[in-house]
Amino acid sequence: MNKLYFGDNLDWLEKMAANSVDLVYLDPPFNSKASYNILYKSPVGADAQRMAFEDTWRWEDGAEAAMESVRRSDVSIFRMLQALQGFLGQSDLMAYLAMMTVRLIHLKRVLNPTGSIFLHCDPTASHYLKTVMDSIFGASNFRNEIIWLRSRNPKGSQHASKKFSPSTDTILYYAKSDAAPFYEDAIRVPLSQAELLEKYDRSDELGPYADGPILRSASMGVRPNLVYEYKGFTPPPYGWRVELEKLREIDAEGNLSWSRSGAPRRKLRPTDDRGNPIGSFWGDIPPLNSQAEERIGYPTQKPLALLERVILSSTAPGDVVLDPFCGCGTALHAAERLGRAWVGIDITYLAIQVIQDRMKTWLPLATYSIEGIPKDEYGARQLAATEPYTFQEWAVGRIGGQAKGRGPDKGIDGEIAFVTGPGKYGHAIVSVKGGKHIGPDAVRVLKSVVQREAADMGVLICLNDPTQDMRTEAATGGRISLPGGERARIQIITVKDLIAGPNLGILTELNTVRAAQEARVLQRKRPPAKPTPAEIRESPSLRLPISGGKSTKSQASLSLDEPLLTPPQEHAPNRPKRRGA
Repeated sequence: MNKLYFGDNLDWLEKMAANSVDLVYLDPPFNSKASYNILYKSPVGADAQRMAFEDTWRWEDGAEAAMESVRRSDVSIFRMLQALQGFLGQSDLMAYLAMMTVRLIHLKRVLNPTGSIFLHCDPTASHYLKTVMDSIFGASNFRNEIIWLRSRNPKGSQHASKKFSPSTDTILYYAKSDAAPFYEDAIRVPLSQAELLEKYDRSDELGPYADGPILRSASMGVRPNLVYEYKGFTPPPYGWRVELEKLREIDAEGNLSWSRSGAPRRKLRPTDDRGNPIGSFWGDIPPLNSQAEERIGYPTQKPLALLERVILSSTAPGDVVLDPFCGCGTALHAAERLGRAWVGIDITYLAIQVIQDRMKTWLPLATYSIEGIPKDEYGARQLAATEPYTFQEWAVGRIGGQAKGRGPDKGIDGEIAFVTGPGKYGHAIVSVKGGKHIGPDAVRVLKSVVQREAADMGVLICLNDPTQDMRTEAATGGRISLPGGERARIQIITVKDLIAGPNLGILTELNTVRAAQEARVLQRKRPPAKPTPAEIRESPSLRLPISGGKSTKSQASLSLDEPLLTPPQEHAPNRPKRRGA
């Protein structure tokens, strides 16, 4: 059964059975100290903005506890962390490494002995993470450092650059043991028609072929068992490339030839071509641009093709894929499409909502369960008592809004963008109070925030039924006209309402996939924006199509991605040489 867990992955990993997954892919928040935002865009441009996560790790946020947990788990790994701490101190980067180490230890535990792990990171911390991975999984189980070209358009700047533009991500690939499989053929790239014609440039009565060797080279070493006579020819001590029975089969199929000097050669046919193998540089999977159909606006979203390559290379149908930082669910989407079972974990309720939208839109037949979300009033109260911020995330999402997250909120715990009529959108402020005893002051504060923000509505979420004074204070906030009739401008929702399914009388636009699709349609209808100075500087020196000049006819449009319609000239016209070229 596919599962989606809401909460801290460390808590859920501790509960997972050992040796229960076949592949781990993780794309944890990088230590880049950047704040990311998600924009839900309506067709009329009413945006509800929400902080997805603060991409910074701090020592005081639990790194000391993580270090202690590592010490109890494995002394040798703890010593490695101590050595790094001696260099990095109690820095944010060291906090990041400590937090990741304790999670990677658990990830190794839940991996099958034949399992693999792919850790996606950026160059700011990849070298430290490799040291951590070597310590946990063993240096001998390191398989590849994969470089993905994630950007083809370096950002411009008005200032002179002091370094090469960063445009790649790093993926560290480790196996749990030498028995972990690698399915190279599953990810080969088929040759194009032009490549086939170039490679198989000879022809006989059976069709096109390429000339290939059938004898081993000196660099392959001496193989006495492959030295035998065939049709009067005996090879050097290095031998044939195949055993005698296979050689007879190749000859019978018409794929053995003899050169004028009498040396044997092999005819390679395009029907047997498995395609080009994939190396450790992945420059053939483009990043998601603004018009990509799969783009949903999540700040760290990765292309499906990237995750499908990871999954195909290391799992078979039916295997279990785990993503402990599943975000918008690309790894889960890819696993579902490829017939693998999957497990996803994320600490933000927004991510759970995005994944639900994604499955509902593109994979409506997918079946899965969600764990960690309150299923009854008691569970909701327990969540409010033990994890107030998680309760806030869930409560705001339950009424169709986006939570603001931790930190100063200025009286705003969440916001809702809702439909008020054809082509019209309203804005609601949400306040969450997890305490057991609150009074009319909480309602007064919410009313003032609604007035300050010029919002259309305010929603107060509390544990218990509101007092009469709270109801009276809310009633003085006035009324609002909605498609379903008039409603109070200030509404009070209890935990009991959240479990039953709250009805605020509003229609929210929460489906992130649909919202992103509508935003793309709207963007296509707008006239193209003029290029900025930075874009002009970065643009190719020659742009197509080109019109004007001496010709009265404009040049036909030709995409830069299309092949040339005519072959290039064999000899370019003579031009004077420039010195220093």
